[in-house]
Amino acid sequence: MIPALVVIVVLVVLVALFAVAYAGRNRRQPDDIDSFRRQIDALSPEARRETSDRMKPSDGASNGDDGANGT
Repeated sequence: MIPALVVIVVLVVLVALFAVAYAGRNRRQPDDIDSFRRQIDALSPEARRETSDRMKPSDGASNGDDGANGT
């Protein structure tokens, strides 16, 4: 009777270990863009404005000037 109980306990433990390993394997790697957005959202509006100003394209890129001098 006791060996059957031990086998059942061992099987339950093995199933639990496989479930934990499978759940850990399916985790998605953190997305760098989502991480950046969360960090920006955590900033104050003043700090966010400074960061977004640095991320904006320069004046030459905003007016369609590609630097080719009209060629």
